[in-house]
Amino acid sequence: MASVTQAPAASEPRRTPEEIERHWFEHVYQGDRMRQLTIRSTVMGMLLGAVMCTSNVYIGLKAGWSMGVAITSCILAYVAFATLHRVFPRWFPAYSILENNAMQSTASAAGGMTSAGIVNALPALMMLNPAAVPSNHLWLVAWVVAISGLGVVLAVPAKRQMINIEQLPYPSGIAAATTLKSLHSHGEEASRQARALGLAALLGAMLTWLRDAKASWLQEVAIAGAPVWAPVKAWVAPLGGWFRYPRIEGNWGTQGIAIGSYKGEPLTLNRLTMSFEGSLLFIAAGAIMGFRQAWSLMLGAAINYLVLAPVMLNAGVIEAASFRKISSWSLWIGVPMMVTSGLLLFLMQWKTVVRAFSTLTTFVSKRGDAADPMERIEVPGTWFMAGLAVFGTAAVALGAIVFHIHWWMGIIAVLATFLLVIVAARAVGETDITPTGPLSKITQLSFGAIAPGNITANLMTANITAGSCSHAGDLLTDLKSGYILGANPRQQFLAQFFGVLAGGLIVVPAFFTLIPDVSLLGTEQWPAPAALVWRGVAELLAKGVGALHPTARFGLLIGATIGLVIPLLELRFPKAKKFIPSATGLGLAFTINGYNSISMFIGALLVLWFSKWRPKLHEQYTVPVSSGIIAGESLMGVAIAFLTIKGVLGG
Repeated sequence: MASVTQAPAASEPRRTPEEIERHWFEHVYQGDRMRQLTIRSTVMGMLLGAVMCTSNVYIGLKAGWSMGVAITSCILAYVAFATLHRVFPRWFPAYSILENNAMQSTASAAGGMTSAGIVNALPALMMLNPAAVPSNHLWLVAWVVAISGLGVVLAVPAKRQMINIEQLPYPSGIAAATTLKSLHSHGEEASRQARALGLAALLGAMLTWLRDAKASWLQEVAIAGAPVWAPVKAWVAPLGGWFRYPRIEGNWGTQGIAIGSYKGEPLTLNRLTMSFEGSLLFIAAGAIMGFRQAWSLMLGAAINYLVLAPVMLNAGVIEAASFRKISSWSLWIGVPMMVTSGLLLFLMQWKTVVRAFSTLTTFVSKRGDAADPMERIEVPGTWFMAGLAVFGTAAVALGAIVFHIHWWMGIIAVLATFLLVIVAARAVGETDITPTGPLSKITQLSFGAIAPGNITANLMTANITAGSCSHAGDLLTDLKSGYILGANPRQQFLAQFFGVLAGGLIVVPAFFTLIPDVSLLGTEQWPAPAALVWRGVAELLAKGVGALHPTARFGLLIGATIGLVIPLLELRFPKAKKFIPSATGLGLAFTINGYNSISMFIGALLVLWFSKWRPKLHEQYTVPVSSGIIAGESLMGVAIAFLTIKGVLGG
């Protein structure tokens, strides 16, 4: 199979777009010779994506980000179907690499449904205006499916130009294609990775059960009057207490370490959330995120909780030594830091923006050619127009019905999103980062001027932009993987919709299982940092800076300035970038618990050491083991919340 990941050498003659596409079709494409979008690949993608989506709801409410789905789902699906093929060869023919690629398109679309507002815009709206959230959750299911489907459709104009012609890298797409090639040529390694992932998931689930489950019913189960579970309960109970959420009490806690006093009592580290958590989830998250982000988080947590919080507590600015009270003040430092840095980095890529709009011009002016073999496998323009009409109309209508957003505002939001998705598509192709944060803030700032004081319109129009941009970037990343492997792009496009449907049906119930009451948001248990950012911007636009405490206004100025300075330092001293804190990590630390930052720093530090000590083992097992721990703990957390609501577990 010919390679398509590298651009032609400078000495080669420049080929026309038609020649580039015909060469790919003749030498790489194999979508007509190999199974791709099959029933089993679709069902597996929907199931794995739904599971990962549930996990990402949990993680998003804890840390404000989501776990990657594509590579994990590829490993699990490959091992599952390879095993079935060995046991039942007649019923389960060999699982093709293009089936796995279509499956990961479905799974990643479903797993990424949290980007449709479930961990940012929706909880922010609930905190600011609970009455605006419909009691019938089916409306929300329709909403997230509509804006996610809109994003999938809006990716169509970018595909042929950015992937086929310009050969933009889309690094995660290349990584997924490389993983798929490795899986389907070295099956035993995939089996080892899957076993490691499974064992890690079991470990994460066990720790979560011992920490969170209040299984008082164990003592009540009896056979012939004998409490057969009592010995088990007696053995498990001490472990359950040792792993008590949110931090390990006693031996590992920091109750005895004080950094001053507050209202006549020692101000201990654990009261400031600077302690060790009875969990491996954020250690695993730190293992994946990279050392620069992790040490930036640790630095931000130390500044916020060890320096600023004690001063503000004793000055009477912060009312109590609790996460909710501290974060309600400190977010005015962290939020502007993340917003200004994101917007500046986006503006610094102005050439990307210009190229993005030239891509749109190319798509609009392109005419179909019956002799072009690509016309029968690429997504046709008629599908794009029909999808834009259906999902665009649905977004406008649901915005008006569910959130009472004027129809003309909805149309403006959809049209603006159409343009911003093209920008996001090129940004993710060139940098592997979908700039949903800055792009959604552009919409928020615009509607702050269009509809000042209308918090619901501000949040939910930006929700359209963020959800659509995220899903467009996700589809194009998957299409890059398919392009390398010779897949049929039209079938991948359809696979993405099955994922959106599966994720939409699970993401809303999962959210309300964990958050049955709005009072839980912004607490130590569910800090919802992404929602705090959205809430902060919406509040600021609605009330104005004058409504903030003077110290918060000063913090906003300092945070915004730091957010501008850090990207400029990165640009001026590129070789020293690893020594410059990340604005995202530094700002995020002001919106999450201190013990989350500590855990992520520990995880990143351990992996940094492990990567130097055993580089090959690190390459093979760090991601599967970390992903397994995250999935196991988050899924068990959702299960415990559901069982508690149903009365199976004690409250």
